[in-house]
Amino acid sequence: FPGLADVSIAQDIPVEGEITVPVGSQSPDEDYSTLDEPVKDTIMRDLKAVGKKFVHVMYPRKSSALLRDWDLWGPLVLCVSLALMLQGGSADSKDDGGPQFAEVFVIIWFGAVVITLNSKLLGGTISFFQSLCVLGYCVLPLTVAMLVCRLVLLAGAGTVSFIIRLIVVGAMFGWSTLASTAFLADSQPPNRKALVVYPIFLFYFVISWMILTFTPQ
Repeated sequence: FPGLADVSIAQDIPVEGEITVPVGSQSPDEDYSTLDEPVKDTIMRDLKAVGKKFVHVMYPRKSSALLRDWDLWGPLVLCVSLALMLQGGSADSKDDGGPQFAEVFVIIWFGAVVITLNSKLLGGTISFFQSLCVLGYCVLPLTVAMLVCRLVLLAGAGTVSFIIRLIVVGAMFGWSTLASTAFLADSQPPNRKALVVYPIFLFYFVISWMILTFTPQ
């Protein structure tokens, strides 16, 4: 352009902005994604995560482990296991155990949903699926109680057998209730904790009653 050759730029004019020079490409670890890992590694990683949550339930303490990395695989496995062990054992039905399997599913999942909605309506700070995760994983002690009761019933049904089952189911019922409240206690307003704990108590009590009254056909 004519006339621009005589224009001079002062040396003290500051230059705004930032210039960055890439040092190099990222390391393979930074580019690594779970989408790139083998299926075996993915399955083993998920199994280890489920196992760690089982350990947290068996040794309950105030922790955010079940809330931070929630999943529904563990509750599904526990629900199926409990339903299969209760299958074909009701004295009230002559069917081949089908209604009992459905009853366990309805009680566990519908009950967990109702408790979660109750917790949210009372001002709970955890998400819907986090609460389902905790309630489902805390069925583990009752699943163990059901397994012990099945083994005790193999030796025969009598007064001694009933007392043993009553002690086992009662202990595991308390364990499940304490474990769930230990994980969910901090997520509720202090003045409404009792309104949240009471439905949880009823939830595990109904499951415990089904286990205690189980009689094989």
